[in-house]
Amino acid sequence: MTPRQQYAAFMLLAALAFLLARRCFPPSPAVARLPLAQRFALAGSAFIGGVLGAKLPFALHDGVWTESAWLADGKTITTALIGAYLAVEMVKWFLGIRVPTGDGFAIPLALALGVGRWGCFFNGCCYGTRCDEPWGVDFGDGVPRHPTQVYESLFHFAMAGVLIVLAGRDALRGHRLKLYLIAYAAFRFVTEFIRPEQVVGLGLTFYQWASLALATGLIWQWWRQNGEGENAVTPQ
Repeated sequence: MTPRQQYAAFMLLAALAFLLARRCFPPSPAVARLPLAQRFALAGSAFIGGVLGAKLPFALHDGVWTESAWLADGKTITTALIGAYLAVEMVKWFLGIRVPTGDGFAIPLALALGVGRWGCFFNGCCYGTRCDEPWGVDFGDGVPRHPTQVYESLFHFAMAGVLIVLAGRDALRGHRLKLYLIAYAAFRFVTEFIRPEQVVGLGLTFYQWASLALATGLIWQWWRQNGEGENAVTPQ
């Protein structure tokens, strides 16, 4: 198989992992009681927001109105997660949905991203800076590099394990997706220091600023929801 075919195969496996995990870890009864049209609206908004968010950095770099910016292969998980989360929150606000809906997606998303990052590894993209440690990998340019795709895959699988334990204990109900995304924002912020990304301001890359924005927004939302007692609006 060519690297591109391997990438496509792992993307398919990631989608299957997501769907299987959704069956094993279904949404809360409160979410399941939502009308089917509302559940479809939430799923559709997550997909559209994620797709647009994934392409946004490349569109900002190449020109928002250029065809290549949106149709080229490049995409990024960080802004995809931001786009999906914001889109769902906007649809929830518009439809007046008050129940937390993220818990049912946290474990499937972590498992899917853990699988999907191996597609990036075999495709030779999203690698890190030079690494002189024994685990450095040559992705085709003759330079041993940090396999940041593997680091990220291990992070997502580890977080899936944490989320499974929390779900089994019914802990942090209504906040598990936020916990996962905050942890990912922190992970991505730190690992950006071993990624060959351009600094855009105050010594930080675009993805570090995006990670800070994601974490800040989620922490604020967590604090606000605790203050309003959102989890108690509808029994779960």
